[in-house]
Amino acid sequence: MSDSNSSDELTTAKGILSHSFVLFGALGDLSLRKLMPALYQLDHAQLLSKELNIMAVARSAISITELKQRIEHTLNQYIGADELNANSLSRFLQRLSYCKVDLTHAQDYIALEQKLALWHPQITYYLATPPSLYKDICQHLHGANAINEHCRIVVEKPIGHDLSSSKVINDKMALYFDESQIFRIDHYLGKETVQNLIALRFANPLFESQWNHQHIDYVEISVAEEVGIEGRWGYFDKAGQMRDMVQNHLLQLLCMVAMDPPSQLTANSIRDEKVKVLRSLQPIDQDKIGTHLVLGQYTDGQFKQQPAPGYLNEADANTSSDTETFIALRTEIANWRWTGTPFYLRTGKRMANKVTEIIIHYKSNSHYIFDPDQAEIAQNKLIIRLQPYESISLQVLTKEQGIDKNMQLRRDPLHLDFAQTQSQARIPDAYERLLLEALKGNQSLFVRRDEVELAWQWCDQIRQAWHRAELPLEDYSAGSNGPQQASNMIETHGHRWYEHCNEAK
Repeated sequence: MSDSNSSDELTTAKGILSHSFVLFGALGDLSLRKLMPALYQLDHAQLLSKELNIMAVARSAISITELKQRIEHTLNQYIGADELNANSLSRFLQRLSYCKVDLTHAQDYIALEQKLALWHPQITYYLATPPSLYKDICQHLHGANAINEHCRIVVEKPIGHDLSSSKVINDKMALYFDESQIFRIDHYLGKETVQNLIALRFANPLFESQWNHQHIDYVEISVAEEVGIEGRWGYFDKAGQMRDMVQNHLLQLLCMVAMDPPSQLTANSIRDEKVKVLRSLQPIDQDKIGTHLVLGQYTDGQFKQQPAPGYLNEADANTSSDTETFIALRTEIANWRWTGTPFYLRTGKRMANKVTEIIIHYKSNSHYIFDPDQAEIAQNKLIIRLQPYESISLQVLTKEQGIDKNMQLRRDPLHLDFAQTQSQARIPDAYERLLLEALKGNQSLFVRRDEVELAWQWCDQIRQAWHRAELPLEDYSAGSNGPQQASNMIETHGHRWYEHCNEAK
């Protein structure tokens, strides 16, 4: 592979912006729906190196003309023809090359390396493939002499399906790539609001001085999906919500909420603090499993006034499946900042609304002087919303207007909508940020190996406990907010989910 340097290298504080990008699984759903549109948007914003070449790798025997036609069709579909810029589109399509590779055939990688030998050696490999193929790809790239010390590799989580399989995959990648070259993606970390958590907490003494067990009653992290399986039976029925969402996304959000201030805004400083949170997470053992965990599976119901099938009645369903499509749990963090403050995590499919929220429930004043019937609403809440739109809202109490209202209280939001307050026509997709940071070599938004393995260790222990206890799956109707038992669980501990808090106005 050539070691010649580009005459137009773009350098940043984090390293050199890659001039070579190789996308495995280029014709798959993730690539077409997310990665190609994100790369186009980066190109349109002129954030890519002028010399960047993109090698699309897939199994199909198609020509470069066919590839470009398919990518253009994809961009029209996911960005919109009216939003595409003709000059940017033409420039982007000119960056594309194609190589047919069967990912399990070592011989195919030789042809790939021969094409890459003419490219800049600062190569970023992106594996938009099932994790089961990571080992083969790394091994065959090495065998074809297509890896050098300048290369980076980007892989999608979840890494494996438990701690043991995760270690096998990570060990294999570590044979060919140093940890500093490995970028493990959790796309939630690329969302604008998640990034703003760092600024909100550590740039504002108003919040950081109150960000502890003395002032926060409990924390709620909810990820509700409207969709069901949508053709992902092969993956999801073996995974379930614990492996697919809790280990993969919710624990990362919990770490961002709970971590202590990093010593500096560097990748390892941030990730060190996240690891401390994971090490401090209290296990949900056999004694707690019945009171701290609820599992559910959706049944036939109504979604947006239309019939919606239950999990076991979906097309191609495994009708005897005991896979959880909903999970709610209570945990605590054993450190000085959070001791005694519960964290409630909840995620489910076929829910009433698509929403991802972090709710910080502040403690009430110890001395309350207003209408006793309104005491239940006398609590501030910070609502950090990632979906369906990104915003931060602080719920405060004010007086009802009118001379006849006396001192009746009402809730009002101090609201920050990023699209409006910063006059942005659109908020960049998480993959745009993550791709750009990977191309720069900045690992701050990516997950380190010890984070992955600590998360798996915690989740594996819970799965083992619920299987030993034979914890039942609770039914909930498609289009609802989940099983009633999840509300019972949190209310047993004296708390309420956010949507139920809003009922008491």
